[in-house]
Amino acid sequence: MVEPVDTLSVRGAFIILNCSAYCEPSPKIEWKKDGTFLNLVSDDRRQLLPDGSLLINGVVHSKHNKPDEGYYQCVATVESLGTIVSRTAKLTVAGLPRFTSQPESTSVYRGNSVILNCEVNADLVPFVRWEQDRQPLFLDDRVFTLPSGTLIISNVTDGDGGLYRCVIESGGSPKYSDEAELKVLPDPEVPLNLVFLRQPSPLTKVTGQSAVFPCVTAGFPTPVIRWMKNKEEFTIESSERFLLLAGGSLEISDITEDDAGTYACIVYNGNETIEAQADLTVQAPPEFLKQPANIYAHESMDIVFECEVTGKPTPTVKWNKNGDMVIPSDYFKIVKEHNLQVLGLVKSDEGFYQCIAENDVGNAQAGAQLIILEHATTGPLPSAPRDVVASLVSTRFIKLTWRTPASDPHGDNLTYTVFYTKEGINRERVENTNRPGEMQVTIQNLMPETVYVFRVVAQNKHGPGESSVPLKVATQPEVQLPGPAPNIRAYANSPTSITVTWDTPLSGNGEIQNYKLYYMEKGTDNEQDVDVGGHSYTINGLKKYTEYSFRVVAYNKHGPGVSTQDVVVQTLSDVPSAAPQNLSLEVRNSKSIMIHWQPPPAGTQNGQITGYKIRYRKASRKSEVTESIGGTQLFQLIEGLERGTEYSFRVSALTSNGTGPATDWISAETFESDLDETRVPEVPSSLHVRPLVTSIVVSWTPPENQNIVVRGYAIGYGIGSPHAQTIKVDYKQRYYTIENLDPSSHYVITLKAFNNVGEGIPLYESAVTRPHTDTSEVDLFVINAPYTPVPDPSPMMPPVGVQASILSHDTIRITWADNSLPKNQKITDARYYTVRWKTNIPANTKYKTANTTTLSYLVTSLKPNTLYEFSVMVTKGRRSSTWSMTAHGTTFELVPTSPPKDVTVVSKEGKPRTIIVNWQPPSEANGKITGYIIYYSTDVNAEIHDWVIEPVVGNRLTHQIQELTLDTPYYFKIQARNSKGMGPMSEAVQFRTPKGKVSLLSSFPSLPLTGSNSPHGSPTSPLDSNMLLVIIVSVGVITIVIVVIVAVFCTRRTTSHQKKKRAACKSVNGSHKYKGNSKDVKPPDLWIHHERLELKPIDKSPDPNPIMTDTPIPRNSQDITPVDNSMDSNIHQRREGCSAFLYVCMLVCMLSIFSVLCPFTAVISAHPIHSLDNPHHHFHSGSLASPTRSYLHHQPHFYFPVVESVRNTPSTDTMPASSSQTCCADHQDPESATASYLANAQEEDSGQSLPTAHVRPSHPLKSFAVPAVPPTGSTYDPALPSTPLLTQQGERVHSVKTASIGTLGRTRPPMPVVVPSAPDVQETTRMLEDSESVSVFTAFLAALTTAWQISLDARREHYSNANH
Repeated sequence: MVEPVDTLSVRGAFIILNCSAYCEPSPKIEWKKDGTFLNLVSDDRRQLLPDGSLLINGVVHSKHNKPDEGYYQCVATVESLGTIVSRTAKLTVAGLPRFTSQPESTSVYRGNSVILNCEVNADLVPFVRWEQDRQPLFLDDRVFTLPSGTLIISNVTDGDGGLYRCVIESGGSPKYSDEAELKVLPDPEVPLNLVFLRQPSPLTKVTGQSAVFPCVTAGFPTPVIRWMKNKEEFTIESSERFLLLAGGSLEISDITEDDAGTYACIVYNGNETIEAQADLTVQAPPEFLKQPANIYAHESMDIVFECEVTGKPTPTVKWNKNGDMVIPSDYFKIVKEHNLQVLGLVKSDEGFYQCIAENDVGNAQAGAQLIILEHATTGPLPSAPRDVVASLVSTRFIKLTWRTPASDPHGDNLTYTVFYTKEGINRERVENTNRPGEMQVTIQNLMPETVYVFRVVAQNKHGPGESSVPLKVATQPEVQLPGPAPNIRAYANSPTSITVTWDTPLSGNGEIQNYKLYYMEKGTDNEQDVDVGGHSYTINGLKKYTEYSFRVVAYNKHGPGVSTQDVVVQTLSDVPSAAPQNLSLEVRNSKSIMIHWQPPPAGTQNGQITGYKIRYRKASRKSEVTESIGGTQLFQLIEGLERGTEYSFRVSALTSNGTGPATDWISAETFESDLDETRVPEVPSSLHVRPLVTSIVVSWTPPENQNIVVRGYAIGYGIGSPHAQTIKVDYKQRYYTIENLDPSSHYVITLKAFNNVGEGIPLYESAVTRPHTDTSEVDLFVINAPYTPVPDPSPMMPPVGVQASILSHDTIRITWADNSLPKNQKITDARYYTVRWKTNIPANTKYKTANTTTLSYLVTSLKPNTLYEFSVMVTKGRRSSTWSMTAHGTTFELVPTSPPKDVTVVSKEGKPRTIIVNWQPPSEANGKITGYIIYYSTDVNAEIHDWVIEPVVGNRLTHQIQELTLDTPYYFKIQARNSKGMGPMSEAVQFRTPKGKVSLLSSFPSLPLTGSNSPHGSPTSPLDSNMLLVIIVSVGVITIVIVVIVAVFCTRRTTSHQKKKRAACKSVNGSHKYKGNSKDVKPPDLWIHHERLELKPIDKSPDPNPIMTDTPIPRNSQDITPVDNSMDSNIHQRREGCSAFLYVCMLVCMLSIFSVLCPFTAVISAHPIHSLDNPHHHFHSGSLASPTRSYLHHQPHFYFPVVESVRNTPSTDTMPASSSQTCCADHQDPESATASYLANAQEEDSGQSLPTAHVRPSHPLKSFAVPAVPPTGSTYDPALPSTPLLTQQGERVHSVKTASIGTLGRTRPPMPVVVPSAPDVQETTRMLEDSESVSVFTAFLAALTTAWQISLDARREHYSNANH
């Protein structure tokens, strides 16, 4: 890459800054000026050449407008590779031709030397030449110029006499100095004392430059001059680089660092000897001793870019990646002073890295490319290593062991790679085993008490295989570390160096390997460190008269020990390195002038300011300089001056070490007479404006009343209003050009004269700037003014190049440039900057502001992961700029500082073993939430590592947890995480799972209808299960068909006979009433084993069905009026035969099913049972169980309530339940068993492993499950006896609302079935895991029950007709 170099130019010249970069594909070239990219597309003066160089056409440079001067940098970008930047090149534009001093006429004795002064600014020296008698003067070793432009003529001859002048040719017309006559006198006849016309002065040069130590003397006889270096004589002729000029001056060319030292000029003429000496300081720009090299690496590896650099002063080194500065962190570290170490490579680390070195005299860069390689696969890869464990855990290391992958049991040719990282960090580091087949590795240099995540990958000749499951291991707390180093002391050696010493720690806990010395400037947070092998170290390059804090940490094999306490020491003071700021003059009257100034910038005072030295003189030449030393006040009244005389002043600051540099000379003229300053000036006598395209020239005349003091003029201007901007100029100025205006805009201008009393009456004028297309604008507008104004009347321009550099989660550094400062961007006046910032969330956030006197500001206490906008303004005196362009920056993320909120836990509808956890994100997420961890346990006081965890992705705010234990209190906590780590846990939320609601299906053994293992461990083949399913379905279908056909047949054959029987009954006993003493006739019972059952009586319904009769069923044969049994004896026999046939069919079917099912152990689900009188349950049976609803206690059991499909409502009273019995015992009631199966038809979701017993109204058995709304006031009829079904003596049981078949408007007792206690949850889960088979069987039971209902209806109708 061809890089730009520092360039000196003149106004109006054409400049090319070279830059070329070579790559395939061709790179994109861009340019930066003062850190900001240039927009070259719309720039008509600056062009990008095809090779990438920058062409500037017609350099623009004036006192108030210097758009081309500055620092340039070339940026080359290749989209697929990255970005590199060139060194920074400085473009300096020579200022306006101006002489600091001019030659004066003089005389000289023949053979002596003479000096003619012509001093100009350093950037104009290359454009200075001399003329003798207006002819070019040719220079040689006798006639030469100093770097300042001064002419020295040695061994003067008669031919040297004449008129001399110096010329500045910096573009445009040359500027000539005054002419000075040089007269050559003959040799004096008497000796003359030796005197120095020009002594050597201290010089600071850069290697490769030339230096001239002048040693010009006068005297007679002609003296002899010799030179010494560091108090030792040296032979000038011994080196071609040293040259003794005529007259005795010493010139050193191509300076090296070895030339630095003290040079003494010794002059001797036989009568006397004089001596003068000066120091030569040699500086060197940065130079690379070792440049970084390209690196090819795989992900997770550690790499180091090496960079060795030298220079004087010692260069500072920073690293760039793809053009952006690398900020040191845990994974990007500066090691061995300048090397860059990158730990745990990731794909995004790929790109160009540049080592950029910079000091006061230059900068340089060297770069290299990092390429992340992909693992190529050419064959089968190994599977994951097995059984990765941490066999040894210490404070700073962890030893891992593992077994070979299953794919390669021997693993002799396998190598292993261990990837590890801190928990919550995505960047992994890597460690490889030492030899093939080795299955252990020790990870060193870990942090104590830190959780690390490890994974192991096996690699064969084809590449890396699968990764093992991540293993989390926490290191142990630190114990074996060195103690603090005792007797730490620090003392200042010079204004820029401090030495720190210490002793060996008393408790080293082993051999001390090295020490690390930490130091930082007091009041800052930028701590630096250096590795030290001994017990002392001297730090150079510190700031003068500045406090620094130091501490020392000893290292042994375990790592860093305990730090010492901070020791604070201050560097020594020195003379100020900058002049006082903002020097201003105020003419008080005809004999006094008040001087005001500000101290030198804080960083340049180099000590305590003890006073100020004021020097002043008349502005005329050869005037005597008066010196006055004052105290620490920032003003001084100079009195006793002459009337109407111009005086020049300069001020320098004093410390105990001496006097610092002085300000430039500034001038003011005393009044001719003492004027009136008790009132404000009058209005200026005239105001004229001349508009141009982007500027307006304003001219005026002073007030007519000349007896009132006018100290200056205030010019206000703006679009439509004169109050937008205000400029103040000197009282002698009569015109001013307002720059940087908008074309075709209407401006209002006001002019006011002011003094110390205030501002006078304004004078207004308006003007419209010309459009862009107007070509009539002249390039030069000159008013013949006799005086050049001294103060800078330019408006304050806003800062430019505002940049926000993110340093941490709460800190952003704001930097900017100020175009109104000199090109070195050094602040020498009393201006200050105001930084403001805000965030747009919430929208009504107010700005915060802070002031600073430097070109950067550190904004702290910001919110993490928040976008802020920043802008800057500059203020100088009463003038301020507008706000700059805004810069934006988003702070880094931080671990969440608050837990997830609004954590709630509820049961899942119909699944009491499943809960749903809901929450809201943390209020202080401090970044994008990438996930949550739910912790739950039955012991709130358990250690957190003993809690069960459930990970959840970051975009979810709800999660289901299944397979919980019923009737058990659980405690839940939630923790959020982002890219920076885990946040705090929420408070524990308690939730108790519901108690068990009986599942009818669970009263029977699980059916092994799939090929999975049975609960008892015996596998069931798919063929057996399919055959079993076919047999069950076939038997059920055949039975249903037969039952339906027989029921219909029996019902229809008795229809005509029933009508005849009803007619006979009405004719014989039309008014018959049942008698209470009649004997009961037991009707045929609908239930099998009816000797163990009863018909439970209930009261008549308060709202009887008008269609049905209200007569109770007779309870003996005496209650029935005799009829002719011969009419229907056959029919009764047939009907009884049909009923018996129906019952036998159903019994055979059910017994065949039980014969298959009963060998298995019965299973019961302890789910809550809703109260049947709860209307919410009836109509919203899918709702979740409430803790307030009824639960079954004691032994697990269930009820099978059967409700008539009629309008009569059951009683609201309850019936006791029975105790437990075995499912498949000999006395098992088949109806109870059937009821258990029927309840299982109400399971809602075959996909869940654990069905529930919630009742669904949409089920075909809804007439059994959903009773009508119960009436109020219903009670039992005490006249009817009641015997509980299948009860056991001495057992008190709970009751449940029931209904029965067989009576109208009355209630039949429930059919409780008792089962053994439920097995463990794990066994239950295995026995019910094939819910799909259960669903098929449930459908079969639903059909069977429908057929059973039809037969019951037919039987009921027959029995009712018989009663009639």
